[in-house]
Parts: sequence; C-alpha cells; structure tokens
Amino acid sequence: MSTSQYQVPGGPVTAPTTTVAPDRVAAAVDRLVAAHFSGVACAPVRDLIGRDDVAAAYQVQQGLNAAKAARGARVVGRKIGATSEAVQRQLGVDQPDFGVLFDDMVYAEDTVIPLSRLIQPKAEAEVAFVLAEDLAEGPLDLAQVRAAIDHAVAALEIVDSRITDWDISFADTVADNASSGVYVLGGQRRSLDDLEPVDVTMSMSIDGEEVSTGTGAACLGDPLVAVAWLAHQARTFGEPLRAGQVVLSGALGPMRPIPPGATVTAAISGLGSVTAQFSTREDQA
Repeated sequence: MSTSQYQVPGGPVTAPTTTVAPDRVAAAVDRLVAAHFSGVACAPVRDLIGRDDVAAAYQVQQGLNAAKAARGARVVGRKIGATSEAVQRQLGVDQPDFGVLFDDMVYAEDTVIPLSRLIQPKAEAEVAFVLAEDLAEGPLDLAQVRAAIDHAVAALEIVDSRITDWDISFADTVADNASSGVYVLGGQRRSLDDLEPVDVTMSMSIDGEEVSTGTGAACLGDPLVAVAWLAHQARTFGEPLRAGQVVLSGALGPMRPIPPGATVTAAISGLGSVTAQFSTREDQA
C-alpha cells in the first residue's frame, strides 16, 4: 500500500461539505439508530446520502453517536477503519475512515462477550495506543504523535455492521460509526521507547486455528501514520484527540467472522497476546 496520500498535510485542512439535504441525513440517522438499539440490521443508507459523500456520512455518524451519548454513553477514544488493503478488499472500499469508541464498548479478557450485543461480528487484530497528551494543536506530525502516546497494547476489535449482510459502500460504513462493535485490550503495555509499531507481526486464531496474519506495515504503512492521519481528521471535523483516549489504529491483517461460543486470540510481537471470548447463541441473553 502506498502511504503517501495518508502522510500528514503541510497546512490547514478544510472540512468537507455536502449538498445532501438535512432531512435525508436525518432519515439516515433514524434508520441507523433504530438498527443499533433494536439489534436488527437495516438497509444501507446510501439511498439517502449517496455512496461516497464523506461530509454527509460523517454527519450521519455524528447524529448516531449523539443518540448514544443521550442514552449515557461516554466517548473514550477513536478507531480507525479500513487501514489495510486486505480489509479494504473485504469491505469493498478504497480509503480509511474513523469512528468513536464509547465506554460501554470495551470488554475485559476474562469477560464473555454476549453475542446479543452484536449482529454480524468479525474480529481483527491491531495495535492500540493510549494518549498521554492531546493531539489538538501544532503540526500533528509523526514526532508529535509519537511523543503524545503513553503506551501501546495489543487489541482485538470486534467490528460489526448494522447494514444487512455487510452490504456497504464507503458512506454506509462511515455513517455506521465506522462499523464499530466492541473491543478488548491486552494486559501488556509497552512504551514506544521499547517498541516500533511498524515492525510488529501478528497472528490471529479462532478456537486454536490461525485465521489471519499481518504486520505493522500493513496498517497504512505504519500504525503511527494511521494515528497521525486520524489526528488531522479528528481536528478537521472539530473533535480533536484528547489525553487518556484509546486509539485503535487499524487492522494488521484480514478480519474474520466470529462463530457462536468462539475464543479469539491475537499474538502481536512485542505486545504479547489478547483474547476475546464469546457467548453461544443459547446463553447470550
């Protein structure tokens, strides 16, 4: 993957605008809100906002996330999606996106994740970062991003789609909070003094069978490039990254469907392993 298009820009970036009518954006929000809170997948929203309108898609995402916040969810970080060519091919998109992490999305390794929480989940392994400093001012270049990170940790992101059969365009996945679901963080924290994220290797298994492999270089060429890209996007859209937030930097290899009752484990060199356990359909309630 060529990363030149994702390098940090040299000057100010203007937020995109849309010509999609507000009532169509609102209708897309209503459709996704209903799917999120009912657990029943819905039709794509591209009939309302188009396939590739970035501004309209993020307006829908903001409306969806405002509905979650109104129900008590608290923002604790961000996720970057579609950072590897393998995942872009799987999703049928050609660029990364970002979404919001809420406090009710994180599960401990020793907690069984109820499948009732998800509709059509898939697992992907990645490097997560926890910020020690805001990324709101300044050039937001790689040096600033590296200095702002407190530590890195292995992560499993369980992506999900509220769109029936993952039938998504770029606008659909953005609107659906970047197809976010839940996530699990590993127990081993590493400073970037001791770890170079671009050099990590990853192996993910489901019930003991290896199903995905990858490297740090598969994530926009370097997970730190992904974080810098996100920092600029977040600031451009008016919600900069803040100290204490978790950043899921994007998949290191292909995502895989999760069967009921599965145990998913990812091993990432330098960061140890992380495991997610899932309920069966019978005990998910």
